Amino acid sequence: MACWLYEGILLFAVVFVGDYLFSALTQTRHGLTNRHPQQVFLFLLLGIYFIWFWTRGQTLAMKTWHIRLVDGQGRPVSQVRAAWRYLLAWAWFLPPLAIAWLIVWPPLTSVALTGLWIIVWALASKVLPQRQFPHDLIAGTRLVDARPKP
Repeated sequence: MACWLYEGILLFAVVFVGDYLFSALTQTRHGLTNRHPQQVFLFLLLGIYFIWFWTRGQTLAMKTWHIRLVDGQGRPVSQVRAAWRYLLAWAWFLPPLAIAWLIVWPPLTSVALTGLWIIVWALASKVLPQRQFPHDLIAGTRLVDARPKP
């Protein structure tokens, strides 16, 4: 989870710069103008970030924490498998957010539901084979220890 937190800090910079470029190139003057194209752009930008690094084995945060992404046979992940994993990884957030949007709960309830879902999703790795997250199991990937050999 420490790697996940560190990844979030790094992604803040990626999203900040990407959003700035989008706003400058589209001449967006108000935060709600072009909101949906902006969200699609940022979704694609994050996809490019993760697919690029995962096909090389590690993001910067994964390098720091000595974690490597491999396929089921221990080989580097293909671009297709990395893209599939990226799409599946959105299951960390999308189901509770979709439910909250459909039911129109108060914001605090939506945050609590999302937090509970993230905890359940993370705890699922304790019972799945090879301690995989559900999206890794479906995508045919796994995270392995990449500490240098002494």
